[in-house]
Amino acid sequence: MLKIGILGLAGILLALLIREVKPGFAVLISMATCVLIFYYGIDRLSYVAQAAKTLQEYIRLQDSYLKILLKMVGITYIADFSASLCRDAGYSAVAGQIEFYGKISVLSLCTPVLLALLETINDFLA
Repeated sequence: MLKIGILGLAGILLALLIREVKPGFAVLISMATCVLIFYYGIDRLSYVAQAAKTLQEYIRLQDSYLKILLKMVGITYIADFSASLCRDAGYSAVAGQIEFYGKISVLSLCTPVLLALLETINDFLA
């Protein structure tokens, strides 16, 4: 975490220095910093995926449910990351649309799981 904090601060300080001379480059430096931090985050995500597989073995979840869960987490991270980059570049409307699409994507992914849950409850009560 210390490495990421230093990387973020260095990127922001560099962008602030460049902003006075070339404002366009400051946005690019900010975006490059975000992409580097995102890359390091993806590396950590492999650990989370492995832990989820171990959890699946303990509680015997169907493989499709775990895949849906990981997709939902991926969608939320990518939507948040993309929207933050757009906001940083000054495009709040595009950021809002990315967030909206991310929410709709998560909703469409979780619908089959919700229907299966309701079907299980209905079978249990009948």
